[in-house]
Amino acid sequence: MTSRNWVYLFFTTLVVGAVTTALVGFIVRWGEFQQLLSDFNIIEFLSILVWLMGVGLIFSILSQMGFFAYLTIHRFGLGIFKSLWNPVQILLIAFVLFDLVYLRYNSFAESGESILPYIGLAVMILVAGLIVALLKTKQTNKEAFIPALFFMIVVTVIEWVPILRVNEQSWIYLMIFPLIICNAYQLLILQKLNQKSQAERQALQERRQSAKKVQKKPSKA
Repeated sequence: MTSRNWVYLFFTTLVVGAVTTALVGFIVRWGEFQQLLSDFNIIEFLSILVWLMGVGLIFSILSQMGFFAYLTIHRFGLGIFKSLWNPVQILLIAFVLFDLVYLRYNSFAESGESILPYIGLAVMILVAGLIVALLKTKQTNKEAFIPALFFMIVVTVIEWVPILRVNEQSWIYLMIFPLIICNAYQLLILQKLNQKSQAERQALQERRQSAKKVQKKPSKA
C-alpha cells in the first residue's frame, strides 16, 4: 500500500471511530443528554459530545494498532504453522469466546445471576464477526473467511480487555461498537486500497518508462 493510502486509512478510521463513539455515547447516555437539551444547556451538551469524539479517537487508534499487529501476526502464523494456521485460528477463536463468557461470569456475576447476559455478549461478537467475515469472503475469496473471523473476534476482544476488566456496563457498550465498526471498516477497505495502490504504482511505472523512452529518442539534426 502506498503511503498516501496509509494516511487515508489512518484519518478515515479516526473519523469512523469518533463519529461512532459519539453516536453510541448519545444512545448509552440518552438520559443525561435529554436532560441537558431540556434545560437548553447547549454548551455542556457540546462539551460532552466533543469529549465522546475524543474518546472515539483513542478507540480508533487502539483499533488501528490491533489491525497492524494482526497483519504482522498473520504473516508469522502462515510462515510458522503453514496449512495448520487456519485450524490454530479456529481454536483461538473458540478459546477467546469461551473465556469471554466463563472468566467474566466467574469474576463479576453475583450470586444467583444468570449466565445468559454473558453468553449474549459473546454471541453478539460472534455474529458481528461472521457478518464481516462473509462480506470479506465475497470481496476477496473463501480463504479470507477464517482470518477475517479471527481478527473480528480475537483481536477485538483483546482490544476490549481494559474495559472488560473494569466491567462498567455503559463503557462496555461504549467501547465495543466503535471497535467492531473500526475493525470492520479497516478490514473491508483494505482490499480496495491495495488495488488502488497497485494501480498507482503501475501508472507511475508506465510514466517512468515513457519518460525514459523520450530521453533515449534521438534528436533530429
